[in-house]
Amino acid sequence: MFIQNLIGTQNTRRSFLSKSVTGIGMTALANLLDPKLLSGNDSKNPIAIDDRSSGFINPLHHAPKAKRVIFLCQAGGMSHLETFDHKPKLAELHDKPMPASYTQGQPIAQLQGQKLKCFAPQHPFKKYGESGNEICQIFPKLGEVADELCIIRSMRTEAINHDPAHTFMNTGSLISGRPAMGSWLTYGLGNDADDLPGFVVLTSLGRHGQAQPIAARQWHSGFLPSRYQGVEFRSTGDPVLYVTNPKGVSRKKQGDIVDAINELNRLQYDQIQDPEIKTRMAQYELAFKMQASVPELMDISKEPQNILDMYGTKGADGSFSANCLLARRLAERGVRFIQLYHRGWDHHGGIKNSIPKTAAEVDQGAAALIKDLKNRDMLKDTLIIFGGEFGRTPMAQGNGRDHHIKGFSHFMCGGGVKPGITFGATDELGYNAVEDVVSVHDMHATMLHLLGVDHNKFAFKFQGLDMRLTGVEEAQVVKKILA
Repeated sequence: MFIQNLIGTQNTRRSFLSKSVTGIGMTALANLLDPKLLSGNDSKNPIAIDDRSSGFINPLHHAPKAKRVIFLCQAGGMSHLETFDHKPKLAELHDKPMPASYTQGQPIAQLQGQKLKCFAPQHPFKKYGESGNEICQIFPKLGEVADELCIIRSMRTEAINHDPAHTFMNTGSLISGRPAMGSWLTYGLGNDADDLPGFVVLTSLGRHGQAQPIAARQWHSGFLPSRYQGVEFRSTGDPVLYVTNPKGVSRKKQGDIVDAINELNRLQYDQIQDPEIKTRMAQYELAFKMQASVPELMDISKEPQNILDMYGTKGADGSFSANCLLARRLAERGVRFIQLYHRGWDHHGGIKNSIPKTAAEVDQGAAALIKDLKNRDMLKDTLIIFGGEFGRTPMAQGNGRDHHIKGFSHFMCGGGVKPGITFGATDELGYNAVEDVVSVHDMHATMLHLLGVDHNKFAFKFQGLDMRLTGVEEAQVVKKILA
C-alpha cells in the first residue's frame, strides 16, 4: 500500500521495479562514463573541492616528529659496497668465484648466465665521529656529520631495472601512474607555503657515471587531484618556465587576467561541479603568486659567504650543492616535500676511478645541508633521506658492478630518527639483507609515522579500492630507529 501511494495509482509494483532497475542501470552507465559524478566525499576520498591547504588528515593520527621531508635521491643505483656497507670478507674473496649458494635462482640484471666473480670494495672505510659510524672515505664531509646519521644497511626493493625501481621507490608500486610520495604527503598534510608548491623537485647531472634519465611521471600525482603533483624547478635559467611576465605585461595586468579566467572557471564549476576545475583555479592563483616568490627564492645573493663556502657553490650553477642550498631555502619557506635527484651513480664499469668523483659531487652539499639545518634548529623537524633506487652487486661486471636489489644502504637523519647509529646488516659478502630487513614499504611507513600519519589509516578510494602509499602488503614502521 505504501509503494502504491508513493508511485501513484496509475503505476503497478511491476512498473515501479522496472523503472527502478532502468534508473540503476543508467546511474551505473553514467558512473562508467564519468567516475567523478559518484566519487563521493567521504573521509577516504575527500576530493579537493575547496582551496584549503591544511591537508585532509586533520587532526593528525599522532604527534609528529617531522614537518617536512628532503629526499636526496642518488639516481642510478649507488653501490653500498663503496659507500656505507664495509665488507672485508668480500675483499678476501676478490676475483674468486661467487658462491652459488648466494646467487642460484636469484634475479640478476645484466650478469645473468655469466661467470660470477667476487669484486672487492674499491675504497677503504673509516669510523667517524663519537658514534663510530663506518663510512667509505670517499665521503669525508659526510664523515664530519656521522653522528647525525642513521645508516640503514638492510634495504630491499623489488625492481631490478632503473625506471621501475624509481617508480617503486617513489610510489610504492611497480605500476606506473600511481601518486608519488610527495603527492601523498601534500594531499594528506597540506602545504605550509602559501606562495610555493608543496612538492618541489630539483635535478642535477653527474659527469662521471652513466646518467640514467628521470621521467617527470616520477613526481606525478597519479589518481590524486593534479594540484598535488610535483613541480620541477630548474637550477639554471628561469627556474620555472614562463615564471616571468612577457614584455609589456605588468603584474597588475597579469592579476586581472588570472581573476577573469578564474571567474569563468567558477561559473563552469557551479554548473558541473568538477573538482578538477577547483584544482585549475588554485593552480592559476599559485602560479601568479610564484611569479613573485620564485625569483626571490632563487636569488641567493643575500646568503652569507660562509654559507656559500660551506655548500661549495656560488648558486644557480645546476650542481647538487646548489640544489641542496635551494632545498634549505624551500624548507624555510614551508615546502612540505623536496626531492633532489643526482643522476650519475650507474657504474657498470670503471667504478674504482668514477665513484669517488661522483661522491665528490654530492658529499659537500649533503653534509652542508645537514649542518645548515642543524644550525638553524630545523634538523629536528626535517627528515632527510639519502639513497638510490637499489644497490650494486658484490660480483664484478668487468671493473664495475651490476644492479642489485637484495641488500643496499640508505641513511636518514633529523626528523625524529636516532642519530649516530647503524641499523640492519647484509651478509658477509653484501648480497642479502639478513638482519632487520627494511623494505621500501617499511621506509614509507616510517616516513609517514614521523610526520604524524598512520599508514594503515591513510587511504584514497580509487576504482573501488582503498589505495595506500604502502600498498596492500604488510608494512612496518621501523621503530628501532626512532628517537
